[in-house]
Amino acid sequence: VQLQASGGGLVQPGGSLRLSCLVSGFTLNYHTIGWFRQAPGKEREGISCVTPNTVNVTKGRFTVSRNNAKNTVYLQINSLKPEDTAVYYCARHRGPDCGTTAQIMDWGQGTEVTVSS
Repeated sequence: VQLQASGGGLVQPGGSLRLSCLVSGFTLNYHTIGWFRQAPGKEREGISCVTPNTVNVTKGRFTVSRNNAKNTVYLQINSLKPEDTAVYYCARHRGPDCGTTAQIMDWGQGTEVTVSS
């Protein structure tokens, strides 16, 4: 099982970014995949997720979407702020519902996002 996050980098405030999570070793269609982030000195926090029954979910500036044919889940972040600076992780949940870090079965390796001018 692998979850490979990519797409991070240095972005100016107000910009947008799309992160990708390429999964392998399991059938994406049947699983809930979430995005989390961890800022320096802070605990890892959940952003949002897509369940097997959802194609995309938008929460404020964050949209999580899935493309089962490409085995990929995306995180679109708009209007980036310096406080969005963090390492972003994708993760497979144990069950069908979105949950906290305690409900995670597998983590990706993370991709770093820095928002700065």
